[in-house]
Amino acid sequence: MQTIDWIVLLGTLLFIVLYGAWKTKGSKNVKDYIRGGNDAHWWTIGLSVMATQASAITFLSAPGQAFHDGMGFVQFYFGVPIAMVVICIVFIPMYHKLNVYTAYEYLESRFDLKTRTLTAILFLVQRGLAAGITIFAPSIILSAVLGWDLMTLNIIIGILVIIYTVSGGTKAVNITQKQQMGIIFTGMLVAFIIIISYLPEEITFTNALDIAGASGKMEVLDFSFDLNNRYTIWSGLIGGTFLALSYFGTDQSQVQRYLTGKSIKESQLGLLFNGLLKVPMQFFILMVGVMVFVFYQFNPSPLNFNPEGKEAILNSEYTEQYTVLENQLAEIHTNKDAIIKGYLADPKLDNKSLLQELNKKEKETRNAAKELIKKANPDTETNDKDYVFIHFILNNLPRGLIGLLLAVILSAAMSSTASELNALASTTAIDLYKRNIKQEKSDQHYVSASKLFTLGWGIMAIIVACFANLFDNLIQLVNIIGSIFYGNVLGIFLLAFFIKFVHSNATFIAALITQVTIILVWYFAIFRLEQMGLKPYVGFLWLNLIGCLLVMGIAIIIQLLIGSKPKITI
Repeated sequence: MQTIDWIVLLGTLLFIVLYGAWKTKGSKNVKDYIRGGNDAHWWTIGLSVMATQASAITFLSAPGQAFHDGMGFVQFYFGVPIAMVVICIVFIPMYHKLNVYTAYEYLESRFDLKTRTLTAILFLVQRGLAAGITIFAPSIILSAVLGWDLMTLNIIIGILVIIYTVSGGTKAVNITQKQQMGIIFTGMLVAFIIIISYLPEEITFTNALDIAGASGKMEVLDFSFDLNNRYTIWSGLIGGTFLALSYFGTDQSQVQRYLTGKSIKESQLGLLFNGLLKVPMQFFILMVGVMVFVFYQFNPSPLNFNPEGKEAILNSEYTEQYTVLENQLAEIHTNKDAIIKGYLADPKLDNKSLLQELNKKEKETRNAAKELIKKANPDTETNDKDYVFIHFILNNLPRGLIGLLLAVILSAAMSSTASELNALASTTAIDLYKRNIKQEKSDQHYVSASKLFTLGWGIMAIIVACFANLFDNLIQLVNIIGSIFYGNVLGIFLLAFFIKFVHSNATFIAALITQVTIILVWYFAIFRLEQMGLKPYVGFLWLNLIGCLLVMGIAIIIQLLIGSKPKITI
């Protein structure tokens, strides 16, 4: 990185932190601090909701996901627009009617305190883990490629977020997220344009799409009803809808974004805005990854994008074997280059099968390299999906733009982490602390308590980040954690909204049984099998549907068995 990159990077981050702290320094009561004074417009809500979900993981992992596996991951988001409509019709009017600060307050009015507390704790567990990962994601990548100390990066990112989130609460999060989304959209658009410009002169964007399609990267839709496949149109529309319903409808990190709306209409428009833009935005981010793939069809690429992998090999006895694999990759690249140029010269030539065969050999070569790296140093991360895009940024972008793209990654990390810390603190303060202390306290007391909880959760997120580790892919890890908890939480809310004869005890018992069951299903039917290199019995997205239906079914059965008169509900 050059001086201009540091100026762009540090200037952007300092502006966001100082602007957010300055604009919201006057938050003196609970309404201002937790609900942002209820003066947010729909575009602020929409951008804030989008920024909360679009963490650094999105911009680091999604391009690498597309580079390796193509555009199919976009199907994961197909359920978002459906969920937005349902939430606008059912959830938002209910929350506004009850004038709640958190989503879980409603559950006490419908059930009882223990059900509210359990649901809040489920949220705190999964979102607390996720907050650590949103800090850890950019830290581990930047640490590897820039040589910065990982723990120091975790602490720096965490402290930057804590400063303005503690000082201004929800309004600080909303205000800074508008600037962050502007930086993110600008940076990704600039990166996409530059990638296209770096392709050979004779390669048009249409040609690039043809090359990607011939390599199997443009297979967007998978209509197979295979529960083993993680991403199909059915898992996206069904499992994705249930995940989005729970995330946007019951996760306080999202609910808190649209509870700040000036009115029901503003909140609804904000969510619909997010629903309309979410799929196109993810499609575009994945397309950036596909274009990076096309770029590397004409330019040399490393055998493993994680620089620590090459370093581990150079300090081991496997250097010569690794060099052989590098030569194999270079030969594959030369052959692919000839086939692509032949295809472009005469599109009638059907070289798709040859290209796919070479892609298969390339994948085998890269996997063999991973095995060598693992032998050289078992602690080195061999899965390099999360390193693809950052490698391209640091090795190919001009001065100044490197700083801008790093600012994009860190801005995304800060925006998502800020929302999560803000929601974790609000839930802790309102659902656990305020609800369970006996004496009345002043508004200022709860604002101070919320600030302390924000600081506490920020420290906890930094600790989680320092002890976290890469999974298959960071963006998948966050969604897996969510899928383990979200179905159960959504089922509790659906029972509250629609199944009026089910009471608190049945719901509470069913929620406990369901959570234990889903964790066991994930561990034995998915995680263990994948660790052994076997196909899981079910893709993790389906856990959202299973958890939701399971808690509802068990609660209904328990209620029918114990029987009682219906409770009067709001």
